[in-house]
Formats: sequence, C-alpha cells, structure tokens
Amino acid sequence: MQEHINISPSLMTMDLDQFKEQITFLNEHADSFHIDIMDGHFVPNLSLSPWFIEQTRKLSDLPMSAHLMVEDPAFWTQQLIDIRCEIICLPAERINGIAYRLIDQIHEAGLQAGVVLNPETPIRQILPYIDLLDKVTVMTVDPGFAGQRFLSGMLDKIRELRELREKNGYHYTIEMDGSTNKEHWKAIHDAGPDVYIIGRSGLFSLTDDIESSWQQMTEEFEEATGVVFA
Repeated sequence: MQEHINISPSLMTMDLDQFKEQITFLNEHADSFHIDIMDGHFVPNLSLSPWFIEQTRKLSDLPMSAHLMVEDPAFWTQQLIDIRCEIICLPAERINGIAYRLIDQIHEAGLQAGVVLNPETPIRQILPYIDLLDKVTVMTVDPGFAGQRFLSGMLDKIRELRELREKNGYHYTIEMDGSTNKEHWKAIHDAGPDVYIIGRSGLFSLTDDIESSWQQMTEEFEEATGVVFA
C-alpha cells in the first residue's frame, strides 16, 4: 500500500551551516515548513522569527506554518500577516478572550488560522471556535526544546480530533509535533494525523547530508508502518 505522507520539517532543528542546501532539497520533497517562534517567556527559549521566514522564502515556495510560543500572540500575529505567512498557529493557552478576533484577523488577510494544544491543554478549551480553525496542532512533547520525552498519551487527542471532524463536518487538518522518529513512527501513523512535523531525531541528525537523511527517514517509516512512503 502506498500513501502520501505530509511532511513539515521543523526548521528550528536544521543545520544552519547547511541552510541553502537543506532548504533547496526540502523544497522539492516536503509539503510545508514548520517555523517555531518563541519569545523566551511563554517557553524558556528563543527561536526563529518572521525575518527567518522571509529568508527561507528566497529559496522556497512551500507554505510556511508558524507555531507561536509567545505571551503576546496578537503582536506576533500582525507581524506574520504583514509578511503573508500562509498558516499562523496560535497558542491555545494565551488566546482566551481574543481567539475570535485573531482568527478573524488572519482569515480576513486571506491566510489560514490554527491552534496548538500543549500536552496539558484539553481539546475542550478550543471547542467554542474549533469550527473556524484550519489546523489543530497536537504537541506530543513539552514545548520549547528539541529532544523532549515523547508523550504517547497525546495520540488520543489526534483520534478525538478526527472523530470530532468527521461527526461535525469541521475542516481543520490535524498536525502532530514532537519526537517524530523511528521509535514512534508506527504509533503516530496509527493515530492518523494529517501532517507530521519532523525535526532533528527523525530527519536532520540521521546523516551528514539532507538527501541521505531524507532517504533514511522514508526507509524507517516504511519499515515501521509497512506503508510505502509517497
């Protein structure tokens, strides 16, 4: 059986000394790019920025999906709208009271709005506006750092989101983020996300060059799942 596996490489984990080489290759093989934007307050780390998205666009025409891990999502949302970031994923924990306004603002700009659920955040928190969302991202690790422990219980959120979508006719895609690698491919695939975010352990650290790393990643997926990567 062959199946298209929608891959969104997490550029926070790429080798910046191979920036041009890796982006150029992935532009022909991935489906989108995942851009982590951290402010050092929502999570104790700093990461990428709207400027990084603009630099990546010089080499790629893939959609950019920004994952906001910030205390002030309204500030960053406007910056991402200004540079026409295709998908803006808001932190569910920081948008209570402004969710409708931010989602409408993104949609009025002709862009897609998503929400990210951290491990401790239940799906019920986003139910008031879930029908408006284009994407829901399920964190299967604690946010803010690469290489965190995989939280297998979070896969149940993916299954629940699929059931909600089917039952109610919602249109969001379901994305998972965290420890997407050889050890967890089968469990993740069985849960059934639409988009797989893949980072250091599953792609960028496998070999010294991106082409052979991508080949190894696809072979590991096929071995774990029995599904031919397409």
